[in-house]
Amino acid sequence: MVSRFTRRRFLQITGSALGASAAGTAVWSLGAAGTAGAATPGEVKTIPTFCEMCFWRCGGIAHVRDGRLWKFEGNPLDPQSRGRLCPRGTGAVGAHHDPDRLRQPLLRVGERGKEQWKPVSWDEALAFVAERMNRIKAEHGPESVALLNHGFGQRFFQHVLKSWGAVNIAGASYAQCRGARDAGFALTFGNGVGSPEPTDIRHTRCLVLIGSHLGENMHNSQVQEFAEAVGRGVPVIVVDPRYSVAASKAKYWLPVKPGTDLALLLAWANLLVTEGRYDREFVAAHGHGFDKFVQAIRHATPEWAAAQCDVSADLIRAAAREFAAHRPATIVHPGRRVNWYGDDTQRSRAVALLNALLGSYGRAGGLYIAQSMKVPPVALPPYPKSTRPRADGSDGAEFPFADEGITTSIRKATLTGQPYPVKGWFVYSSNLMQALPDERETIEAIQKLDLLVVCDTVPGEMAGWADVVLPDTTFLERHDELLVGYGRTGWAALRQPVVAPPHDQKPAWWIAKQLAGKLGVAACMPFDDLESYLRQRVTAAGLDWERLKKDGVVMGQHQPVTVEEGLQLSFDTPSGKVEFWSDQLAAKGFDAVPKYTPPAPAPAGHFRLITGRSPVHTFSRTQTNPLLHDLMPDNDVWVHPDTAAGLGLAHRDWVTLTNQDGITSNRVRLRVTQRIRPDTLYTVYGFGHKAPALKRAHGRGASAAALNTRYATDPIMGATSIHTNFVKLNKA
Repeated sequence: MVSRFTRRRFLQITGSALGASAAGTAVWSLGAAGTAGAATPGEVKTIPTFCEMCFWRCGGIAHVRDGRLWKFEGNPLDPQSRGRLCPRGTGAVGAHHDPDRLRQPLLRVGERGKEQWKPVSWDEALAFVAERMNRIKAEHGPESVALLNHGFGQRFFQHVLKSWGAVNIAGASYAQCRGARDAGFALTFGNGVGSPEPTDIRHTRCLVLIGSHLGENMHNSQVQEFAEAVGRGVPVIVVDPRYSVAASKAKYWLPVKPGTDLALLLAWANLLVTEGRYDREFVAAHGHGFDKFVQAIRHATPEWAAAQCDVSADLIRAAAREFAAHRPATIVHPGRRVNWYGDDTQRSRAVALLNALLGSYGRAGGLYIAQSMKVPPVALPPYPKSTRPRADGSDGAEFPFADEGITTSIRKATLTGQPYPVKGWFVYSSNLMQALPDERETIEAIQKLDLLVVCDTVPGEMAGWADVVLPDTTFLERHDELLVGYGRTGWAALRQPVVAPPHDQKPAWWIAKQLAGKLGVAACMPFDDLESYLRQRVTAAGLDWERLKKDGVVMGQHQPVTVEEGLQLSFDTPSGKVEFWSDQLAAKGFDAVPKYTPPAPAPAGHFRLITGRSPVHTFSRTQTNPLLHDLMPDNDVWVHPDTAAGLGLAHRDWVTLTNQDGITSNRVRLRVTQRIRPDTLYTVYGFGHKAPALKRAHGRGASAAALNTRYATDPIMGATSIHTNFVKLNKA
């Protein structure tokens, strides 16, 4: 596909790099869509696979008509989709057809960040990566190359880099999303929450959502069960400064002041104890340190919380008595993307403790204990052992209760050179400019690197800073590792290619295998193609390979997941019980019971900015998708009518947002609505792209990530806050 060459193009390909005849080739652009090969006119083929438009990974069935990708819909055999896909899933066809896709390997030829490139062969690109990685290894050790990843294909790069000697591997999904929640639940029950969350909404009699935007955050199976629960008349209680879609279904909406959720949770716990509405039998059988817990929360009365949260004590009491009346079939939802204010492990621990008081852990209608199925791994060479600590402190050196890598701490180590230099980043399927707080720190860290590799499907902001860009396939174009899922019953799902990639994109497993050969660790990928590897795994598990290819999913044997089904509860904590009082937190100098600290006040003329998700977009990854872009091309900013009137602003005015550090957003439309507190502004994150190659998304909407320059770090496990910034509104 040929387009006019302009100075504004993201790829300024020089004549010396390509020859004069190539100067007008837009190497980011997508030509004809990939095909599945020769096809009979009018023929429709159906191929099962599983989705990756988000991490829920629902089973779907792709339809190929006349050899071209036509549509993608839910697989009725799959426990995640139940035959239905969310808007993002059905929009997966647009990811394949996206004209902004990366389409061939690129090497930087100019100054880093100036976005000047030359297209190269895969062999040349991977030889360059391997040479730089081995140079860093020789000078600094393999630990000085970090993998920052997201998505299912990350598993192959993790495997190859670990085989080579790397130890610093992290994804923003931990410290920037779910890590504090998992740490809070693990400190209480001995187990994290996992994904998908084991919420038995199907059988619940009351659902409590603390900032969880079900219906906007399209976690498919949960949203389906939520809709069914609403249809059954199940009472819903929503705590949120904004009247969300979920709040519109609620019996009680508590529009708390942002940052005061922990005060409310402690008051609810206090009420359950003082009014005798907690599950005495569960606490007596499974509780540790309950008496000390009761003493620690005795000050947290509804009146005290009302003053902190700016909601009435009567509303606090009514909501608590409602959800207590339905225990143990009550869920206080663990949430996701819970890194809000820097004390998020303790707030999530308070959520866990409230579920413990209700006796809902391991109970029907509460939180079931998710089960999986056994699929043996293929025997592979062991990883070399490193004598050096992790650079991010996630091995206990800095964050004693982190159990995964921490992206922002790897960034910090890159900036400081401590505990040793980090000189290379391999970034897979993760736009760190949108995912991490304070992009200024990310850019400064990048400038200290000897190598930055970006492997992705679209040319986001991270690709613009890369030394090497590797074009990945979409999930509809490749095999991947077998998905072995956790749920009410374990299952396994197969991802298989539906159509060929449209240009010179390659699947992650192939890229990793070729890189392994050039790094001298080819033995870690001892197979010629992924299908033979998958067949080996499936057959070793005693499963029917051909049946799995045909159905896309196979269910395991059901095991008890609740006490009602015969489950025997156990807790992998130091006490072997539910830790109302945490001796292990106290031993590390943290509060044994969560304590509330009032949030910082807004500077004069500023409002706290909170963010959320759209049902049609995945983080910052889908704004160029032609199908999903048309549904929501940009975001807007919610503001209360009284606030707007005081500033002389009206509905649909163009505004910009300037944060307390002087960072100003693109212009966006104002949504004046009574569905938000007067002291709070709200927007959907993932917009405001700066990468010119994202032609549809470039400059559309405001970037919440760019405004997140002031952040707090959770000292327990390293999460970084997203709701600690204040902005003022300016008429554009």
